[in-house]
Amino acid sequence: MARDISFNVRNNNGDPLRVGAWRFDGSGEGPTVHLQAGVHADEIAGMLVLHLLMPKLQQAQDARRLKGSVTLVPQANPLGIGQFRQGRILGRFHDATGHNFNRGFDQSAASEGPGSVIQHWQKSLVQLAASADIVLDLHTDDEALPYLYVHRSFWPRGRELAATMRMDVAIIWDEGGDGSFEETVIAPWLRAGVNSRQMAATLELRGQGDVSDRYAEQDANGLYAWLCACGVIDEAQVAADWPVQVLEMGQMETILAPQPGVLVFERELGDFVEEGQRFARILQRPGDPSSEVALYAEQAGRLVTRYRDRLIAQGMAVAKFTGSRVSRNWRGGLLDPN
Repeated sequence: MARDISFNVRNNNGDPLRVGAWRFDGSGEGPTVHLQAGVHADEIAGMLVLHLLMPKLQQAQDARRLKGSVTLVPQANPLGIGQFRQGRILGRFHDATGHNFNRGFDQSAASEGPGSVIQHWQKSLVQLAASADIVLDLHTDDEALPYLYVHRSFWPRGRELAATMRMDVAIIWDEGGDGSFEETVIAPWLRAGVNSRQMAATLELRGQGDVSDRYAEQDANGLYAWLCACGVIDEAQVAADWPVQVLEMGQMETILAPQPGVLVFERELGDFVEEGQRFARILQRPGDPSSEVALYAEQAGRLVTRYRDRLIAQGMAVAKFTGSRVSRNWRGGLLDPN
């Protein structure tokens, strides 16, 4: 049976909040794995994926096919999961401080003493994952194709993961500087030199509305098959055959809203657009045709993500496209700086 290794953190009032965590122990011959979902508490899809993966791992353990150990944290952020305002969860930022839940893990991990509630929670997650050989962080975008976000050190090995998970795009990054969970966990690996046993990635499981048994079962099966391929589970699997578009992070083209208003998309996710092709419009003042602004693609590429709501504020990211060249707006750093 899986061992319950759940732990408590504190909320703003000092009351304990449980972080559910379970570990499946194998024979010790294979890699150790840490899988988590919901660091941004409003990104739900991965929570269901890990929930459905657990019985599959239990069957592998019962059949003595589990060679490595697997730790699952299906709902990693109890601080954010309770932040409902007017019927909607605000799970990206800590309501009390405005802190992005997936920023500053590096500072929290290095801190001494109890620190803030955010620091304590972040440090606890990093400590739980620190001994793992493989770390996967499950996220979702607003509306999106499934895509992989992976450090260059783990490429091209990451292609098998992307293909097994049927991810359409893999984005390779070199440096972030924001102290995300993934960046913090792999920092010691990069300093020591990454070995062939180590692997880390962020998996963007489509959009925030894509929570269903069909998608979650597909993703849970993909994770299971990939764990088999990594030697964590002793079970033969057919190698995945799935086309993955690979690009540097600087080639992702982000289009920002030049004005607020009603957002109308004229292209669907996955559509290919030519440079200069119109893909959306924003109507600032309904009833006034002069307030309508059309949006055009900066370069040829596929529409990978879209803003989820259809009323947008000025400066928000309307959409992201793949590109064949570095974006003229690229300034280094993160794909999503906020």
